[in-house]
Amino acid sequence: MKTVYPVFFTKTKDVILVEVPDLQILTEGTDMNQAIDMARDAIEVKCVSMEDAKEEIPVPSEISDLDVTKGTFASEGETIVSLVDIDSGEYRRKTDTRTVRRNVALPSWLNYEAEHAGINVSRVLQEALMATLGVQRN
Repeated sequence: MKTVYPVFFTKTKDVILVEVPDLQILTEGTDMNQAIDMARDAIEVKCVSMEDAKEEIPVPSEISDLDVTKGTFASEGETIVSLVDIDSGEYRRKTDTRTVRRNVALPSWLNYEAEHAGINVSRVLQEALMATLGVQRN
């Protein structure tokens, strides 16, 4: 899933406080670059977790519907609202590198030919699935 979420960034003396109102996420960063990275990571973790739990992921609010004065950190400093893009599929490919065992049925003759040719059937299946789905390994 690719989308963008509105995020509140509140600059304090020491850090940038981050709130993602649509997902009830709070985090922080030492500067704006890190704050954006922390927001993106937290949103992607939350969305992937919700996808795995088969929960409905909230639709992002319109930026014009949000009031920064009502943010959790509004009294801590100056708050701006900006959009942060996420790609839960890309996040999953980067972080979920575990191997899953699948039972695949092949005709005996084809298995024989693959074994004698020294072909790694698992690798061929992975490559074929990636080509069919139009995704790449990271």
